Amino acid sequence: MLLSILRRGALPLLLAGCAATNTAPPPDFTSYVVMGEYGAAVARVLIDAAACPEIVLDQRPQPMTLRAPAATIALRTTPFAPADSKPAEFPLLSCEATLPAGTASARVFGRALPLPKSAPQRIVVIGDTGCRLQKSSNSYQACNDGAQYPFATVARQAAAWKPDLVIHVGDYHYRENACPEGNAGCAGSPWGYGWDAWDEDFFAPGAKLLDAAPWIMARGNHENCLRGGQGYWRFLDPRPLLKGRDCNAAADDATGNYSDPYAVPVGQDTQLLVLDTAYTSWKGLKPGDLAYDKYRDLYRKLDALAQRAPHNIGISHHPLLGMGADRKADGSIVLLPGDAGLQAALGSLNPLLFPPSVQAMLSGHVHLWQQLSFSSPHPSQFIAGFSGTSEDTVPLPERLPPGVTPAPGAVVEHFSSWVDGFGYMTMERRGAGQWLVEVHDLQGQVRNRCRLNGKRSQCDVAQVK
Repeated sequence: MLLSILRRGALPLLLAGCAATNTAPPPDFTSYVVMGEYGAAVARVLIDAAACPEIVLDQRPQPMTLRAPAATIALRTTPFAPADSKPAEFPLLSCEATLPAGTASARVFGRALPLPKSAPQRIVVIGDTGCRLQKSSNSYQACNDGAQYPFATVARQAAAWKPDLVIHVGDYHYRENACPEGNAGCAGSPWGYGWDAWDEDFFAPGAKLLDAAPWIMARGNHENCLRGGQGYWRFLDPRPLLKGRDCNAAADDATGNYSDPYAVPVGQDTQLLVLDTAYTSWKGLKPGDLAYDKYRDLYRKLDALAQRAPHNIGISHHPLLGMGADRKADGSIVLLPGDAGLQAALGSLNPLLFPPSVQAMLSGHVHLWQQLSFSSPHPSQFIAGFSGTSEDTVPLPERLPPGVTPAPGAVVEHFSSWVDGFGYMTMERRGAGQWLVEVHDLQGQVRNRCRLNGKRSQCDVAQVK
């Protein structure tokens, strides 16, 4: 337990507790703040205790509410054979408390929690942060090697940048199957969908950044109900945890795999619109599919939210307007467009895919950094899926060939990318609808700069080397 306490930066608390007469050191716990609907801030504490602790708001203590009890969830359907799956164990309480607007201080066991700003100026964007352990693809990342799995370094560097807000574009959990015997790179790693894997994949390496600022936690396909959905609903989603929406039983997946979009105001004229795209399909969706109908409903609600502000930046794990690449068996490279399922569903209601006041989309899923801007009236697309998990390494061209597009009707004007490099993205507000976007490497150095003005964006470097 001592090592766990030190890992989360509680040494000053520990020493203070030991120095005080008859005062026990504070228990080990994980704390963070999640931003939710209409900018509501929710403090979360994960703790091995008999009851939730008190939170002290502006010097006034009050009890935290139990979000989810400690439990072992019976083995349910996963993407893997039962021999490569196991029940999800959650030995900690998930506790929470809403932070009223204007709260000046919030503490749990003396530890200060980060507080939201009404108009954040400095935003960190990261995504796809977990360490990949997956039997079906025979993909075993070296989780024990900080150079090959550098999320902890990314989190420290991003925290040192002193953000006002952190956006995670999804895919937190990747340790799905056991490390093969004899593989030193991942030997000893926890696996499965319980707390031990979530802790090693996200909470422990991300601790410095969780302490630095409140977070917006978008949901990725690795958090759908077949995979890490139980942990997502327990730990990350800002809304109440409802029975049947918790991914505990496969019979409830039609509910648990989907949720409504929500808006987080970031100033009087700008909103962040968070979309849950966890269960889309790159193969496409068609009328009659449950997901097709669910994402059409998502678009209608997104359109209503977008009308509340003149400037909107959307957040969805799956990029509709981004490019990927794959290598064929003969060695040739094929360029891949944006997510076909979402394009079909949203495009059935709006050929431009997004409401007109959406100026940019922030996404992940593709394990690289990328920017696209269009001469057609589409929002700019930024992809920040380069913050920890195994990188995509198939090269992209410096310029897209004529006629190549990520979505029907989208005419690419500017394109920039960084393949096979780990890091994080930052956004600094420069005016109404104007942002400076920078791409940072593992040393915190800026590798590219882009300017977002309305829906148009352009970067200094077409391809980071």
